[in-house]
Amino acid sequence: MFKDSYQVIGVMSGTSLDGVDLAHLSFFYTSDKWHFEILRATTVAYSDYWLHQLKNAVNFSTTELVQLNESYTKLLADIISQFVTDNKIQGLDAVCSHGHTILHQPSNGFTLQIGNLPILAQLINQNVVCDFRVQDVELGGQGAPLVPIGDRLLFSDYEYCLNLGGFSNISYEFDGNRIAYDISPVNTVLNFYANRLGFDYDDKGEMARSGQTNFELLEALNEINFYNQTFPKSLGIEFVQDTILPILESYSISDFDKMHTFVEHIAFQIKNVLPDVSSKMLVTGGGAYNAFLMEHIKKLLINTEVVVPNDTIIQYKEALIFGFLGVLKLRNEPNVLCSVTGAVKDHSSGFIYKN
Repeated sequence: MFKDSYQVIGVMSGTSLDGVDLAHLSFFYTSDKWHFEILRATTVAYSDYWLHQLKNAVNFSTTELVQLNESYTKLLADIISQFVTDNKIQGLDAVCSHGHTILHQPSNGFTLQIGNLPILAQLINQNVVCDFRVQDVELGGQGAPLVPIGDRLLFSDYEYCLNLGGFSNISYEFDGNRIAYDISPVNTVLNFYANRLGFDYDDKGEMARSGQTNFELLEALNEINFYNQTFPKSLGIEFVQDTILPILESYSISDFDKMHTFVEHIAFQIKNVLPDVSSKMLVTGGGAYNAFLMEHIKKLLINTEVVVPNDTIIQYKEALIFGFLGVLKLRNEPNVLCSVTGAVKDHSSGFIYKN
């Protein structure tokens, strides 16, 4: 018999490289429904060394990736242990960690999230649930997105759950099934140009706002084949490097114009995937702070109630849901939906490492 309350830490590092998100979470099941509380949360920024390593790891050799995995696991252990110490956290059921995606090639039966080595449990002296994507790929799935089970069980008040992170992805009910898929790159591209202009990111989208639309570029972006594919489908950093950036870089226009045009592209692709615009949509992820992007989304979705929640949920929804995936794994309950990923069956994914 499973208990009806859990205390865990959710740990997430996204492709936008903002840092490691950590959230101390309480989950409890009552009246046939899951509820949650984010007790405390923080983001630990990456050093310049780690930003360089993670940005370039897609080009590493197999040997270099093995070494990177070991050193990143130790980095995560230090970050998690410090979070536990600083907040005097006791009585955890588990630390539930996504790790950091380096390679994501589901069509080749392969995905790699570093930081999920078994030694993590010993280093932090806690039970660990991690590596949630590998099993799904082995079962023929995309290994992504994994957040929709949390959208269904924790955020059922919304018809759509949109995340604006390194990539945009969306989750909703369709013909009795939960479906979800990646829509387009977001901060992986916008941050690339902000970095080139000397900034960590485009604060509130003001750099993009200062540019102008290049309609030829916008049309070229919207004609990319990925957008015509049906779900399930997912994106990795390889798509940005091999497809998006070569198109953007082929235009002799300012970086401000490229960012401006790409924001319009993001908003257009989001509108393009919604089967019903007369609905209620929750928007989370770092892109929710991009005022220029949000203005474009709302302009295209005038009949949609676009809801941006409080800062804690915006920033830590993914850490929250990966914590929840860990709870479901501890209960041996499905935490990945085949209707979302395309795997042969729903399954309880992830590895449990005892301390």
